[in-house]
Amino acid sequence: MTPVTRQEVLGLYRKIFRIAKKWQSASGQIEETIKEKEYIKNEAKTLFRKNKNVTDPKLIKQCIEECEARVEIGLHYNIPYPRPIHLPPMGLAHKQGRTLRHQEKLRKISKPIYLKSHDEVS
Repeated sequence: MTPVTRQEVLGLYRKIFRIAKKWQSASGQIEETIKEKEYIKNEAKTLFRKNKNVTDPKLIKQCIEECEARVEIGLHYNIPYPRPIHLPPMGLAHKQGRTLRHQEKLRKISKPIYLKSHDEVS
């Protein structure tokens, strides 16, 4: 990891913890605010530790982009949890064959960047 990339990653990590420190839940309830603050901290720790041994520059860049997207979406919607995606069910495809593989490929491609690591951790 280059020194510039390292500083960028550490800056994101600090930014997330600053956000968690100031976080207020949308409902304004103290219990919910505490729960959301803990979620933000635990999610950051889990994902950063999981990716600490990544050395591929493209993969590092993808992780940084995902982190920035999740931070921006969380701040914009005031929800710390990843926003769900709504893809059409796979009921139209046959249980096997090219149509199913093609539809699975389209679903994988259409998944937003901010949900890629969420499915791996949860």
